Amino acid sequence: MATTIKFTKMQGTGNDYIYVNTLSSPLQDPIKAARKWSAYHTGIGADGLVLIGASEKADFSMRIFNADGSEAMMCGNASRCIGKYVYEKGLTDKEVITLETLSGIKILKLHTGNGVVKDVTVDMGTPLLSNPGQIAMKTGGMLAETISGRWKRIQRNIRLHGKSACCHFRR
Repeated sequence: MATTIKFTKMQGTGNDYIYVNTLSSPLQDPIKAARKWSAYHTGIGADGLVLIGASEKADFSMRIFNADGSEAMMCGNASRCIGKYVYEKGLTDKEVITLETLSGIKILKLHTGNGVVKDVTVDMGTPLLSNPGQIAMKTGGMLAETISGRWKRIQRNIRLHGKSACCHFRR
């Protein structure tokens, strides 16, 4: 017997995820679901799957699975979408929401008008700038490495807010 799972597809600054409210639609195997549903030609098509759930430490919890099924610690853009989702679906009337993630509690500030969330600001906390066990430059560090390309030199820094990011600075 097939199970119906309600989902919402949202994107924040290009991060395109499938959102499932596990408070009303529990999901047994999120890794399998992320792989199957994220496929663009045979599934829904997305960067991954985000589960919105209950939390004993915060207003809500977030689990995020990439399209390959791996679990990420968090994603700022997905967090912003959760803020919009929980407010506009009537799960909360708060304009400051706490969200439990694998990288700690994040604070979402909702900017609303006429019952609609117009913008969400996420306090991502202090970035982790030294975690060579996860990501590192050729030198073993995470800061200020210069990459020489065919026509230009680019300085890059890697930072970790729960999901690794690489910043490139052009001169």
